[in-house]
Amino acid sequence: MKKMNLEMIVGLFLLAGFASFSWIAIKMGDIKFFMEDSYPVTARFVSISGLKEGAVVELAGVKVGKVSSISLDSSEYEAVVKLNISDQVQLQDDSIASIRTSGIIGDRYIKLTPGGSEEFLTPGGEIVETESSISLEELVSKYIFDSK
Repeated sequence: MKKMNLEMIVGLFLLAGFASFSWIAIKMGDIKFFMEDSYPVTARFVSISGLKEGAVVELAGVKVGKVSSISLDSSEYEAVVKLNISDQVQLQDDSIASIRTSGIIGDRYIKLTPGGSEEFLTPGGEIVETESSISLEELVSKYIFDSK
């Protein structure tokens, strides 16, 4: 009887530990089990250096979406970034998408600046006005080598 109680306690302890590690992995991995209500939008950039899939999309400092995929348009030599924007946010068709850095050496994210148009982007629409990322290495090398 005592051996069965000890085995039961050890088994419950292991189950609780496994459940805890699973919960931590899901939270840290930012895994969503249910589809969030969002619509896709694309944006084209000349340079997206440092931007990764899963990066945050912000509007007025508030997270409103994520970068779902990044690909290269080989005919135009531009990066095509697909964004998933929350259904609660309606973007004007003249909105601006900029690649920014959080902090000095932080992660890259996309900052959306709303436009003044009365027309809104439809699902699958494209943000035409974009600002590419600024390369800190290029700025430093330009300052060092062009300081004559």
